[in-house]
Amino acid sequence: MNNQSENQPVREIELALFETHKKVYPRAISGFYANLRWIMVWFTQILFYGTAWLTWNDRQAILFDLAARKFYIFGLVFWPQDFIYLAVLLIISALLLFLATAMAGRVFCGYACPQTVYTEMFMWIERLIEGDRNARIKLDGKPLSARKFALKGLKHFVWISLALWTGFTFVGYFTPIRDLATEIIANTLGPWQIFWILFYGLATYGNAGWLREQVCKYMCPYARFQSSMFDKDTLTVTYDAERGEPRGARSKKADYKSQGLGTCVDCNICVQVCPTGIDIRKGLQYECIGCALCVDACNQVMDKMEYPRGLIRYTTEHAMINKLDNKGILQRLLRPRVRIYSSILLGIIIAWSMAIAFKSPLKFDVIRDRGLPRITDTGAIDNVYRLQIMNTDEKPRHYTVEVSGMPGISIVSEADFNMAATTSRSVATRVRVPPESGQKGSNKIRFTVRDVDNPKVEVSEKAAFLIPR
Repeated sequence: MNNQSENQPVREIELALFETHKKVYPRAISGFYANLRWIMVWFTQILFYGTAWLTWNDRQAILFDLAARKFYIFGLVFWPQDFIYLAVLLIISALLLFLATAMAGRVFCGYACPQTVYTEMFMWIERLIEGDRNARIKLDGKPLSARKFALKGLKHFVWISLALWTGFTFVGYFTPIRDLATEIIANTLGPWQIFWILFYGLATYGNAGWLREQVCKYMCPYARFQSSMFDKDTLTVTYDAERGEPRGARSKKADYKSQGLGTCVDCNICVQVCPTGIDIRKGLQYECIGCALCVDACNQVMDKMEYPRGLIRYTTEHAMINKLDNKGILQRLLRPRVRIYSSILLGIIIAWSMAIAFKSPLKFDVIRDRGLPRITDTGAIDNVYRLQIMNTDEKPRHYTVEVSGMPGISIVSEADFNMAATTSRSVATRVRVPPESGQKGSNKIRFTVRDVDNPKVEVSEKAAFLIPR
């Protein structure tokens, strides 16, 4: 008997390791958090599907034009040399995610993660066509029939249509979406465009339609290291075991306390609504995405039983141990650690914003020609340079080039020119000095490119002028 008891945990571990995947049939639920999730679905998808069609300065508002090596984000134009700005923007996004996780757990996963959003959209389509949880379970348990084939076929047709539209929109951020639509209608799409539309569409269809919670449980790396950002004052979806246990069924009019029961009626609705299929009553688990649908479900049961709400709620470990009220939770939520992180993040955002606001529309680089210095008939000495000038602004500019650093130095080639919006130009520039100017060998000079219409816009670069020995 003792051997059986000792071997029981081993058998449970083996069962957990080798148990085949069981399909999760989430039950539809209404409530505050369910509505909040749908608000986020609408918000994120209006942004994703709609922003691609917005125009700004007679071009697509957001376009990552890889072929032209230009990134357009509304009024901003980023070139390869501006990669640092995009890198800092990604760092800010990551820090915001980490800060939100430290404060409120996996709220991003529960409300804004693309996997969560598209899974919610695909499940809505599934419920609309096949019915809610019990109807879907019955349908999957029946043998194949004309009705089952029609329902499954219609569902997958709508899924694939949405997935392909998603892939089309995604590619539309890298190829002008209006041109992309025209090419689809004219059947002139290029091979790479077809590949990425199908690839992203297939990923959406597979992840949101088939894999669903398995992506969150087994594939997402964020679920694995989220615990390193949690502490005892992080808000998480928590089951109040002290209040709920021991759980058990009972009638509404029964005195559950005299029966030695807690307020949990063991209805399992919290499990049925969970999109990852976990039982929150077993404690915090890495599979929990913090969607709080179990909170809505449990509150509805508590209302029917006329018990106080909050058996499952957003709270913290310290609040559970020390019986803190909402004010106490908020005070510990805004702890020094969070304030320091917020201050650092705010400082980075302000610095990035100021750098963007004061970013010069002029970029300039000097490359000296590899040829030897040339001596003219008058004895003057010429050096040739290649000036790489970029107008990153979305309006034409009129630039002039000046040179300084040696007595009598001057430019004897074109030094005044116009540049169209968001263009670059390579200018061959010949610089001349009198024979008596400078010393033999290398001499330091400076080129300055200035906007004629706005003298505040100017950039200077150092260069070397060679005089033959």
